[in-house]
Amino acid sequence: MTAIAFPGMGPVKFADVAKFMLINPFARELLTTADDVLGYDLFAALRDSGSDYAEAAQVAFLVNSLALARWAEQRFEFEPDLCTGASFGGKAAAVHSGALGVEDGIRLTADLVRVETEYFAEHHGDVVTLSFARTPRDELDRVLAELDDWHEISCHVDEDFYMVSLKRDRLGWFQQRLKAAGGLPLYEMDPPMHVSAFAGLRDRVERELFPGLAFRDPRTPVVADQDGSVRTTAEGVRAILLDGVVRPVRWPEVVRSLRAEGVTTLCVAGQDSLFGRVACTTNNFTVIAATPRLAMQPHKRPALRRAA
Repeated sequence: MTAIAFPGMGPVKFADVAKFMLINPFARELLTTADDVLGYDLFAALRDSGSDYAEAAQVAFLVNSLALARWAEQRFEFEPDLCTGASFGGKAAAVHSGALGVEDGIRLTADLVRVETEYFAEHHGDVVTLSFARTPRDELDRVLAELDDWHEISCHVDEDFYMVSLKRDRLGWFQQRLKAAGGLPLYEMDPPMHVSAFAGLRDRVERELFPGLAFRDPRTPVVADQDGSVRTTAEGVRAILLDGVVRPVRWPEVVRSLRAEGVTTLCVAGQDSLFGRVACTTNNFTVIAATPRLAMQPHKRPALRRAA
């Protein structure tokens, strides 16, 4: 069995995706759709964007992930048995599974940028999310026990890879304490996500954005990134997107669910430096990394990372 996974979003250089967006037929089609929905030239906006998480960057990441999934299915001749998305990738999973239309997915992505920007300008401006590796859970628990301030685990990526949300003025202490424990602090997410304190944002998204979206039962079942449950209804997929605002990502639970369903091959569609590369993924699946670079090399077979 084969599943498609859409990764969370990270910074992407325009040069790394520009040629793919202009040449790949799936990307060109989706780019045209995005232009119509947004009312502006997405490619030009991405080129001129000065922020890794600007509206154009987020919509482009969605468009490219969807295009890569379509390309991979054609190139490697498979139909996915299951679909999943980590964090930002949940929107792409909702669209690719058939639970949400492409136009709605693009519109939701763009509108979320606006709503989140407005929300964090007024609330929780002192919160940031830090990702870090080489920190087993027992060691992380000891460090967190010393953190004399509010915090939450926002993402469990692998057995020693987590993301924690905390107050910005405690970030320096936390980074140094992780290093002292042998951990490797990586990058900051700002604005943060997957925090229970953001219930007001979840309610606003549901109230303002979701009434205009048409959810359907997915053609391909979707595995929720919060708990690994398999969703087969419109309401189930809808809940994944809303719960992602306030519930942490638990990638090992997704992996366990996919394995239990019989998945042996995982196609990670999108530019990914995390979820398709960590040990809990590569030890359990043969991984096809469907990236713009691979898609621009049509005569080469992928370098498969086989499960140990």
